[in-house]
Amino acid sequence: MTNYSNYAIIASFFGLWINSYLSTIGQLCVGFILIFTFGILHGANDLELIKIVNTKGKTLHFYKVLLYYVAIVLSGAILFYIIPWLALSLFILVSGYHFGEQQWNEKLKLANRWVKFFFQMIYGLIILFLIFLFHDKEVYTIILAITSIGVPIYSFFLILKILLFLFILFIVFLYFINEEFKNFIFKELFYLIVFTILFKVSSLIWGFALYFIFWHSIPSIMNQMKFLYGEVSFENFKIYFRSAFFYWIVSLVGIALLYFILKDQKIFNALFFSFLASITFPHVLVILKMFEKK
Repeated sequence: MTNYSNYAIIASFFGLWINSYLSTIGQLCVGFILIFTFGILHGANDLELIKIVNTKGKTLHFYKVLLYYVAIVLSGAILFYIIPWLALSLFILVSGYHFGEQQWNEKLKLANRWVKFFFQMIYGLIILFLIFLFHDKEVYTIILAITSIGVPIYSFFLILKILLFLFILFIVFLYFINEEFKNFIFKELFYLIVFTILFKVSSLIWGFALYFIFWHSIPSIMNQMKFLYGEVSFENFKIYFRSAFFYWIVSLVGIALLYFILKDQKIFNALFFSFLASITFPHVLVILKMFEKK
């Protein structure tokens, strides 16, 4: 993963360079293409993972697994319809943990699982609130469209300051109790600076897409390939792609229907993030179980 991080940095700054040549519409189109390809694909193989991460040791019937998975997705969608502010809050918390878990799980070895859990969540939430801060007006509009609640824009910066304060406390604590932590914390802080530049310079969708693809989705696919097939290779990626293809296409069809039914960009953005949230809930549970199994 260390070597991959070097490629991710190059890809991120290449994305910033491309950013200067793309119009706003161009950034939006390319950003969504990236999200629709590797972004959606990285969560499309969950059903295959469930067969292996099943901790009860029982063989799960495919349709039973599919039923459970769809039930969680639909529950998330219904929650967005009934209590949107609660669903969105849960989505932010769960996504924050998921982003932090991807970045830290294999690096941070701690006996206390709760310390690791909260550290990963705080780190991931910092990434999200950096995005919110630098694109506060757009995020405000999306939150308003989803929840009908006007969140004060200054709250993004306030929450980010609290998260950074807690993050610093964790860093100081872990620095003195964990020898391995000292070996990579400064490199991880440098990555956080890279993310800050990325979100500051880019548009909302473009900045999110660059982070989501190069720092989250592709590393996640690599982790899943190692878990499923033992190593990362092009041959194993082809197997992974074939296994995930059907569910990836179904997700794309669902998003396409949303777009053609509701072509208003503000409504589509709101529903798009709601859709991502609904498929994120079961995906995070599966990846959590995968890391535990590893």
